[in-house]
Amino acid sequence: MKIDRVRLTNFLAFNGDQFDVEFNDGINIIIGANATGKSTLLKSIYAACEFSNEKTHPNKAKKFQDYFSSSKKPIKEINQKQSDDDFGLVQVFSGDYEFHYRAWDNGIIKNDWLALGIKSILIPSKDMMSHSNGLVAMSSKYGVPFDHSLLDILVNAQLWETKDISKRNRELLDKISKIIDGTVIYEDDTFYVEKSNGLKVEFSLEAEGFKRFGLLWKLIRNGLLENGTILLWDEPEASINPELIPVVVEILMDLSQLGVQIFLATHDYNLMKYFSINRNANNRVFFYSLYKTNNGISFNRENDYDLLENNAIINANTKMMEDEIEGAL
Repeated sequence: MKIDRVRLTNFLAFNGDQFDVEFNDGINIIIGANATGKSTLLKSIYAACEFSNEKTHPNKAKKFQDYFSSSKKPIKEINQKQSDDDFGLVQVFSGDYEFHYRAWDNGIIKNDWLALGIKSILIPSKDMMSHSNGLVAMSSKYGVPFDHSLLDILVNAQLWETKDISKRNRELLDKISKIIDGTVIYEDDTFYVEKSNGLKVEFSLEAEGFKRFGLLWKLIRNGLLENGTILLWDEPEASINPELIPVVVEILMDLSQLGVQIFLATHDYNLMKYFSINRNANNRVFFYSLYKTNNGISFNRENDYDLLENNAIINANTKMMEDEIEGAL
């Protein structure tokens, strides 16, 4: 299944006019200045997808707010009345189905959503695999408050590897293996990169950029990135050398062609441009620029990055060039 649309009303950063955006079934790239709601948008989609797999009513299991904060305090906008029906409203649409969450009463209303079984993966901007030892077990046993979006990526990476690997996924694994010079293994509650010479390097000691590729390798090897999966990745460029950004773009385009719907939140100009340069008839790529207004968060959408208005990345680069010219004069 695919996510077609998201509507947020007075929810966290989206405090003001209703934010209503449609997405395509290929690659959706979201940019914007800090505090314009990029991560909130990704987490809203991910949490909705996760609730589509709940076997019982979610109020008896995980809570929606657990995907946004480790705090036990309810998500509330202090300037809103709790009796307002539009207070803290999150709506996520897939075909004829709707996920409907109201923050003020922690209520899931559209219960037919709970049986959809949407497969999703959220890769956070933080490296979690270096901290795998005992974290999931401790949180599960003792109820340690922790952002579920961070715990879930560890759980997914710790799953058993699949027996069968498609030819396309094998090609992706080989491509990533060449970058990290090895494969990723999970032993004794710890992740390692097993190098081609047999040396095992613990994830905490691996190069930061290689950790990102290593996590992607493990998710593919575990059979979690396949046709029908929704991949959400917050800052895929984090800690990756610019010379490897084209490889990240190539891998994501390959996953899109396999039927993975992709959502990215980024601050990186090179990532944007390589998507613009390398896309072809087989890749549907749309760019979304989020920005603040007096009435809340708004956005521009284009299928050409250079046509985006209110582009925080271009604005920052332009300012830098102006400062450089002024300094030279």
